[in-house]
Amino acid sequence: MTDMKSTERPVLCLGEALIDVIKRAGNIEEKVGGSVFNVACGVASLGHPTSLASWWGKDERGKTLEEKLVSAGVHVISGSNNAQKTPIANAQIDNHGQATYTFDLEWQVPPLPEIDSISHLHTGSFAATLTPGASAVLEAVEAMAIQGTISYDPNVRPSLMGTPEQVRPKIEKLISLADVVKASDEDIAWLYGKDTPLESVLHKWKAMGPGLVVATRGPWASYALCANDRDMLAVDPLNTQVKDTVGAGDSFMAGLISGLLDAGLLGSAEAKQRLQNARLSDIQGALYRATVTSGITVSKVGAYAPNQVEVAKVYKRDPSFH
Repeated sequence: MTDMKSTERPVLCLGEALIDVIKRAGNIEEKVGGSVFNVACGVASLGHPTSLASWWGKDERGKTLEEKLVSAGVHVISGSNNAQKTPIANAQIDNHGQATYTFDLEWQVPPLPEIDSISHLHTGSFAATLTPGASAVLEAVEAMAIQGTISYDPNVRPSLMGTPEQVRPKIEKLISLADVVKASDEDIAWLYGKDTPLESVLHKWKAMGPGLVVATRGPWASYALCANDRDMLAVDPLNTQVKDTVGAGDSFMAGLISGLLDAGLLGSAEAKQRLQNARLSDIQGALYRATVTSGITVSKVGAYAPNQVEVAKVYKRDPSFH
């Protein structure tokens, strides 16, 4: 196999792609979605070669997913469209723009590319815990942990994951193998109980081995801990008018991956070590990018993936991000 620089090898996003059936104030509309699908589109929109390995059908909804991936510049791993039908997530949007989900789906993993052909592996949500596909996801993560970098977002979906007690060991196993872990405060509260301090969970996760752990907190500042820094960084969200929160966490994850790739802190075994040695000042720029991308997303309806030009405009308008 040809030896390529990590920057030339794609990011592989491994996880679900589905159709969000969005119900809001009596209206119903269908949009492409899925946590890992959204991250793939986000990373590609920010200028990085990106592939997606997923599981959908050869039906009209599947074709809609493929059209979106093509327009976003995401390469589809062969076999991703071998499901019996395309998965559906029913998203109910409340008066505050918050989404709750129910699902109609199955999850399997298509044949994956050789690990040394990709620079970074991202996975998360129910794809990393739902059988039968979860075992293949874990195998890929374990292989990538040896020679590359991994990002993981638990993105809890209780209706698919069972109880916190059932799924927590699986999630913590993936955390121990990942280099970057990002979760929402709601995910953490569900996993460990509402009375468990967020900060204590982040410190627990940090001790498991990741180079960076991040918690997003909706309208409040996100928290970040580095393996090589005792302090915690808080980054305020972008000041914007919220249309809805669909895809906000995925957009944050995409911006974070993009920023860390550009900083040389993801994408190779050497980058893995650099991230382990990084201080908060080294990852602040990536957190700013994540904050901006998620802020742009919540200002739109649905799981919008901002591009480099849009991010640059925010930076130009707000010097505090420099």
